[in-house]
Amino acid sequence: MSDAKLIEAAREAATHSWSPYSDYAVGAALRFDDGAVITGTNVENASYGLALCAETVAVAKALGEGRRGGLIEVAVVGPLDKGDGAPITPCGRCRQVLNEIAQLGGTDPRVLCVGSDEVREIRLSALLPHAFGPAHLD
Repeated sequence: MSDAKLIEAAREAATHSWSPYSDYAVGAALRFDDGAVITGTNVENASYGLALCAETVAVAKALGEGRRGGLIEVAVVGPLDKGDGAPITPCGRCRQVLNEIAQLGGTDPRVLCVGSDEVREIRLSALLPHAFGPAHLD
C-alpha cells in the first residue's frame, strides 16, 4: 500500500469523528505487515477527560481483533482548515499506546504526520525515545 492510500484511509476515518466540542476531527490508519489496515477516529465526550484519540481507537480495534504486533506504518491526519497547516503528530498518550503494539512485534513503525502541504515521516522511536514497554515487565 502506498503512503497516499494509507493517508487516504486516515482521512476517511476522520470523516466519522465525534468531535462536537473541539471541532477537530482526527483520523489514524495503521498498516500491518500482512497488509491489513485498521483505522480509528477521535471520539470526544462531554466529560472531556474521557475523550479518545484516533490512534488509541485504532490500536484498541487492532488488539480487539487479536493483533499482537506487526505494526509497520501509521498515518495521522487532522483538519486541513485549522491551525497553521503543519503536520500533526500523535500526542504523548498515543505515542505510548502505539509503542505497546509495536513492541509486541518488535517493530519501529514509520509514522506519517500529515499537514496541509507536508507529510513528515518520523519513526516511532524518534517520537518516543527510551520508551517504556512490555519488555520492562518481564
